Amino acid sequence: MTTSTETSVRREIDVAVPVERAFAVFTEQIDRIKPREHNMLTVPIAETVFETRVGGAVYDRGEDGSVCRWARVLAFEPPHRFVISWDITPQWQIETDPDRTSEVEVRFVAAGPDRTRVELEHRHLDRHGHGWEAGREGVASEGGWSLYLRRFAELTAGA
Repeated sequence: MTTSTETSVRREIDVAVPVERAFAVFTEQIDRIKPREHNMLTVPIAETVFETRVGGAVYDRGEDGSVCRWARVLAFEPPHRFVISWDITPQWQIETDPDRTSEVEVRFVAAGPDRTRVELEHRHLDRHGHGWEAGREGVASEGGWSLYLRRFAELTAGA
């Protein structure tokens, strides 16, 4: 349970694929993990893209070609971890000040030759300033990171 002073959200899941496959599915198939209804564009999302390099971006491309960049790739270390910024305010708008963004680290830990534990930590949520607790509650909810990890697990089960 999240306390009112906790500035991080942690979730984890085990999947029955090797660590290399788990990392590849998460980063290369983010379009199939991120729900379309998680949308800040004014049009439906055509695709979600994860640029697999430090300095890259994670963004949604709308059906009309418009783009909403909602994260920056801060670390990319296949197949063990990546870190992205979370450039979304507690009011679900794009944050343009990097000092007011949080971070999401996803680690892929071998739990056997064909099993991987995926550990997700969304940290520094208080950097978002006023109302950050509401943002934390959103990403901590069943419709937040837990939903992403469930969808990821479903993809790996079909891999």
